[in-house]
Amino acid sequence: MKTPLIAFGLGTILLSMTLCVRADAPGYTDTPLIPGTTWRVHDQARPQPKIVAPGKGDIGAAAPADAIVLFDGTNLNHWVRTDGRPIEGGIKDGAFDITKTGQLRTKEEFGDFQLHIEWRTPELLEGFDRMNQGNSGVFPMGLFEVQVIESKASYIYADGNAGAIYGQFPPMVNPARGPMEWQSFDLFFTAPKFEGQTLKSPAVITLLYNGVLVHHHQEVLGAVSHREVPRPYPVMEKGPLLLQDHQSPVEFRNIWIRPL
Repeated sequence: MKTPLIAFGLGTILLSMTLCVRADAPGYTDTPLIPGTTWRVHDQARPQPKIVAPGKGDIGAAAPADAIVLFDGTNLNHWVRTDGRPIEGGIKDGAFDITKTGQLRTKEEFGDFQLHIEWRTPELLEGFDRMNQGNSGVFPMGLFEVQVIESKASYIYADGNAGAIYGQFPPMVNPARGPMEWQSFDLFFTAPKFEGQTLKSPAVITLLYNGVLVHHHQEVLGAVSHREVPRPYPVMEKGPLLLQDHQSPVEFRNIWIRPL
């Protein structure tokens, strides 16, 4: 990894979040340090992203002519369940609930790509679990998680907020919409590159969340892990896109991808 880039990214995050510490956010104090940072994995004390109001132009983005439409509201022909069972239903009003379809991955594998995906979390219920309210994730190559979770009114640790590169980097700001409002990710992903068994360049993520830039050319430290440092890169330059079933209702719609 290029340490100066990591340090710059962290400094940018800290600058944008200086006034956004939340003492009541769930998190951990006994996890290892994230490499290249001063924060523990899912650190309870890590500052929360500054809240900003998003615009309105990101929803309903039409797929360009050279895109693969992974979900157009009618079928899940591009997807399979990760447990091998058939997909049975789950589509309603042009969207699908991941708890009804089961955890999904694309049949096709992708390296570098541009992705558009829209999602929404359910209404807040009395006594809701803040750690599992609309909890899901978008996984490039099935390895790296961009977090999906209700983040307008329900904070968890900073590196677990919606738009975070989970367990590594919070979004620079928090442009979340509320429960039952459609939200979007426009994700630009550069896959890791290898020479033989040697990692030559890490994965890189640029992310627009509800049309707001929240990661800019952010190098990914490794494969996703919970309460542990990122796992080492496996030797692969392509993989399926995965949508996580975290036993928490989340709806998805309007999914398209442009291999680059």
